[in-house]
This record gives sequence, C-alpha cells and structure tokens, in this order.
Amino acid sequence: MTLLAALFSHYRRHPLQLLALATMIVLATMLWTGVYHLTSQARASLDQSESAVAERQQVVRADGEPVSVQDFVTLRRAGLCVMPWLEVTSPGRGRVVGIDPLAAACFGSAHPDREPWRGELDGAPFVDIRKAAELAEDQNAQQRTLSLLISGAGADVSLPPGYRLAAFTLGPDTGELGESFLLNLDALGILVLLITALLLRSVYLLGLAQRRDSFALLHRFGVPQSRIHRLLILEIMVLALVCIVPGVWFGRWLATGLGSGFGRALDGLFDVPLYAGQDGGWLVPVATMLAVVFVACLADVLRPWAQRLSGAGRGQGVSLVVLLLAGIALSIGASTLVWLFVAVSLVFVAAGILAPRTIARLADWRAGHAADPLARWRYREVSVLARRLALPLVALQFAMAMVLAVQALVTTFESTFDRWLAQRLAADYYIEVPEGAAAGPALDWLAGQPELAASGLWHRVVRGRATMVTPAGEPGPAVDVFALGPIGPLVTGWQLFESVNAPWQKLAEEQGLMVNEQLARRQGVAVGDTLSLRLGSEVARFPVLAVYPDYGRPAGEILIPASVLPPDFRASFQSLSVSPGALSIATVSRKLEQIWRVEQVSVRDNRAVEALASAIFDQTFLLTRAMTMLTLILAAIALLMMGWVFFSTRAWYFRLLVVWGLPRRQAAMQLTRLSLSLTSAIALLALPLGVWLTWVLVHRINPLAFGWSLPMAVYPRFWLELGVLSLVVGLSIALLMRRQLNSPAAAPESASALSGGER
Repeated sequence: MTLLAALFSHYRRHPLQLLALATMIVLATMLWTGVYHLTSQARASLDQSESAVAERQQVVRADGEPVSVQDFVTLRRAGLCVMPWLEVTSPGRGRVVGIDPLAAACFGSAHPDREPWRGELDGAPFVDIRKAAELAEDQNAQQRTLSLLISGAGADVSLPPGYRLAAFTLGPDTGELGESFLLNLDALGILVLLITALLLRSVYLLGLAQRRDSFALLHRFGVPQSRIHRLLILEIMVLALVCIVPGVWFGRWLATGLGSGFGRALDGLFDVPLYAGQDGGWLVPVATMLAVVFVACLADVLRPWAQRLSGAGRGQGVSLVVLLLAGIALSIGASTLVWLFVAVSLVFVAAGILAPRTIARLADWRAGHAADPLARWRYREVSVLARRLALPLVALQFAMAMVLAVQALVTTFESTFDRWLAQRLAADYYIEVPEGAAAGPALDWLAGQPELAASGLWHRVVRGRATMVTPAGEPGPAVDVFALGPIGPLVTGWQLFESVNAPWQKLAEEQGLMVNEQLARRQGVAVGDTLSLRLGSEVARFPVLAVYPDYGRPAGEILIPASVLPPDFRASFQSLSVSPGALSIATVSRKLEQIWRVEQVSVRDNRAVEALASAIFDQTFLLTRAMTMLTLILAAIALLMMGWVFFSTRAWYFRLLVVWGLPRRQAAMQLTRLSLSLTSAIALLALPLGVWLTWVLVHRINPLAFGWSLPMAVYPRFWLELGVLSLVVGLSIALLMRRQLNSPAAAPESASALSGGER
C-alpha cells in the first residue's frame, strides 16, 4: 500500500492533470460512441429498407379510385402488412407526412432479430397520422393524399380482388447517397479516435516526465522497473474503465438526442423506415476506447520508432520520398479499394516520417543563415522540439489533415446534393400516367397549349430496361432507360462531365444518347463511342453524346429521346413533368383526368418535395456539422495541450534566457514567436496532406465504392480558419509560458528524459 501511495502521489500534487485525463477520456468516448451509435442505427435501417418501404410499393384500387381507411381495414383483415402514409399540404405548415407507428410494427417482424420501431414521432415533417388527419380535415388544407405502403411487395404477394400493386416514389432515388454519407461519418469517427489518442498521449507524456524522479527513487529503493510498469498499466486500466463506461452512456444519450432528426432524414430522403433501428451495443465502444487509451498511454514501444523518425539519415530520406511518390502513384492507378487503402497508408507513413524531419531541416537551415543570435536560438529550439517530439507532431498533423478532408467532403456533399436535386426536380409538378393509359392524347393536348408551347417547360418521362449488345452480337449487361420528350429547358441546363458540341440539340435531333457516370465507369464508355442497344425487339446503334452525373444510383443508365423508342418497348413507368406557368395545375389535372377517363390523377408538387428533401437533408448536415465542430474543439484542445507539453518540457532552458540577462518582456516575445512558428509549421504541413486526402475521398474512394464521384472542392476559407486556430493556440501557449518565466528555476523536465535529453 505504501508503494501504491508513493507511486500515485503525483496526482495528489497535480490533481488538475488527473482531471484533464479523465475529462478527455469521457468527452472523446462520448463523441465517438455517439458517431458509432448513429452509424449503427443508420446501417441497420438501410439493411431493413430492402424488405420494407425501400421497395417503394403501394397498394392501389384497380378501378382508379383513391384508397381509403376502409381499404386499409380490408387489406389488413386479408393478412397483408400495409401501412398508411398520409400526406397533407396546408398553408403555414407546408407538407406534413402522417405515419401510423402501430401499423408499421409488422414491417419489422420480417427481421425477428431486430425490434420494430416503437418510438414517438416528434415534429414535422413526420407526425403521427392522427395529427395529419386533423390537418386534413381543416378547410384550409390544399391537398391530402393517402397511400398504403406494403411490406414484402413482390410477385409472391396475393392481393384481394380489386387491388393491384403500384410504384411509390417520394422523390429521386438516393440510396447510394445514404451509404456515401455514412462513409463520411465513419471518417469522422476515425478522426475522433485519432484526436483522442493524441490528447491522451500528450497529457500522459507530461505526467511521465514529471514522475521521472519518483520512478528513479523507487527503483533505487529496490522496486523493479517491471513492477512499476505493471502498476502503471493497472493505473491506466482503472482510470479507463472508470471514465469510459460513463462516456459510452453519455454517447448513447447524445445519439438518442440527435437520432430523431437523423432518423427522419434517413426515412424521408433515403427511403429508410422510421421504425428500423439497431442498438450499437456497449462492447464495441468500450473495447475500442480501451484499446485507444492503452495505445496512447502505454505505447512506449513506439518510442524507438519516434527516435528513428528524428534520426534518419540522408539515404533514408530519399527512400521516404520514393515511398511517398509510390503511394501517390498507387492511389492514382489503384483499381480496388484494398490497393487504394494500401496507397493511403504508404502516403501517411511517408508523410508522417518526413514531417518532423522537414521542420527540423528547415529550422536548422534558417538558423545557419540567421545573423541574430536570438533568431538562431529560436530556430534551433524549433528543430529540437521537432526531433524530440516527432510522434505527437505527426499525430497532430494527421488530425488536422483529416479535419480538412472531412469538412471539405461534407461541404461538397451538401452543395452537390442541392444542385442535383434542383436538376432532377426542375419541373414544378410531376404527374403519373395511369397504368394502361395512352400517353399520346395527353401529349397532344400539352403540345397544343399556347402557354406551354411558348415556354417548353414540360416533357414526358418513360422508364424501362434495355440490354447492351456486344460487338459480336451477344447480349451484354442490362441498363436502365430514361427517355425524355420533348428535350427542352427543363433538362438542357444539366451539368455534364464531358460532351460533344451542342449535346442537347443533337439529342433532340435523335443523333445519339447520353450515359450516366456509373455506366461510363463500369463499361469503359466515353464520349464518341457507339453503343448497341436492344430496345424491345429492335437493336439500334447510338453514338454517346455526353456523360452526366447521377448521384446516389448504383445502376447504369442511358438518356435517350422518347421518340426513338420502338412501339413494342415495354415501359415500366411513365410520367409527365410540367411547369404550367399561366395555367393552373388544377386545370391541367382536370383535363388529363378527362383524357385518361380516371377519377383522379396522381400529382406531386416538386417544389414541396424539394423543400422537404432539402429540409431533411439540412437536418442531416446539421448533425454532421455539430459533430465536426465538436471534433474541431477537441483538435484545438489537442493543439493547446501539445503546445503546453512541448514548451513545459523545455521550461528550464527558457528561464535561462532571463538568467542570461534578457528582459522578461523580450523573453516572452521570443517564446511567442517560437510557439507561433511551431503551430504554423504544423498547420502548413497538414494542408497538402488534407488536400490530397480530400481528393482521395472524392475522386478515388467514392467511385470505387459506389461507382460515382463528387466534384473536387477544397474551400480555402476553411484553411484560413484552421490557420487562425493554430495562431490562437500558439498565442495561448505563449501566454501560459509567461507564468513559467515568473516561476522559480527547477531541474529540466523532458518528455524525452527517459531516453536522453537534447539541449
């Protein structure tokens, strides 16, 4: 007991250091557990969606009449799993979607190992169906639509007489966007783990340096070093368990608080059911954080590696440059994710080893060319710090680079989604062509309206399937068909990756087709190539006019004018996209109902859909930005703590400046310049690595994982923000160091004292 009291007496003298370690472990565990819990729930929802709402099937009446509550009762009594989906549009509330949680319970029964959703619907756009029904009864309600979604929809579903299955669509298909967004959250989780290790390592190294004399005294009294190490392991294990368990609880609480908005985002945008959920569990967060704490605090085996980083010779430097270039070249040419991850590892290893050497070499070079003795001292001190504390410097560089990459990726994701959604929902209204109805008479009527003829803001959409034909005449892969007609202003503003001259005009003149990015990448199709397609019973050849982005869809797709479709082409779905202008949508709907001889046509307000999708996605991005801000706060704390560790280990030497006659004000100014030089060097070295990592995430990982890429953007304003952050932290460190100048001189305490200091 005396040995334990002597060993752990350090924390009685430095209680704030123990509090800092405990607080960092709790906060970092809470943040990472929150991210892990959210992504676990999201992935479970995405998995369940394939057998539930994501199938986008609904039950409709065969006679064309709208479904009612009585139809819902009939279908449920027939043993079918259906869920009512009531959409109401009213002034002041916008679009509200009512869902019945009790009816949704049967959707989850298809997965007995998962609990169905039994939570509360708290807030628009998704509310309990009772509230939506009350709004629908209001005389001011402009529109109400009841749909009956069915679980397990497919060929094996036996419907009662008088009913049939139909497609149910809320908006553009964005399932792959959901997976891509989860990839962003995974990157954020890795970033949190890295910063956690950095924080703990920095504080623990300072504690080890301050306890150096205590360890030496215990060793002289006969306590073996191995026993001291075992007690240190016990110390960290107890501290980790005491702090990680409440951190995991707080993280799950954080995920629950943020999960309602995140769940609505997944449900409304990615077609993931609200009831789907998966408990992330306790084992993985606890085990992961225990491993991080152990590696950060007890990884003394990494000390020789850190020493090799600082002592590498010239020949090894050349080898590292070659390794760096090889990793970059491999990242450009890698054809699989495995090789791409190998390339990323090579680049990070080479950049991490070169970073402290680069700082040290540049500082030594500047010291050799500086005429001012104080400038020479300052540059030499930067060189010493870079060599002796290479490992935490590298960890901090990686953290800032990943913050840059994640922020750029999320911002790019947001802007790309907004542009893509505006393209896909360019028309004001979307009108579904009833099954079995002829689209020709409706097209003739639309073409004959002067208001529409002048603007050209309408077109017909035909969707189906076609088969590519190889040069040898053999059947190739199947592709989705996206046929439009007429080609007008609603689509001619689309973004194109590459194209021939006047691509839309040539498309309207039936001189070719366009392909989406997924098809171009997987089949190696380029602009100018010729594709042979089987459309119905005919085989036709079309030159490729352009490649267009199609975010969120895994399937290959061709865009052709509807006029080239043969008569026997089997369309799986037809609709009309209309911006009526001076005409009212009510007038258009009534005329189409007369032409098609149906009681009601399905009309969706694309502006409402766009507003709904944007609002839901804004909630999702708000979650990401909140997590990013928390991570940036941790990064700032890490930078501050690392700077404190750096300069605290050299405090005795800094006091010599005053002893040698330098006024305290000038000595403080030298420390300020020293701290700013080091933090600025860290930020500058993180910048190219962060830009490269952004390029890898956007142009390499996403295409290999999902088949499509995002536009590359680096956002220099965020570089400036991190630069200002590094300057603020440097100034904060300098202010803290002023206190050390006023303290009595003491023996030097160095984090590298156990392996020999450097002066």
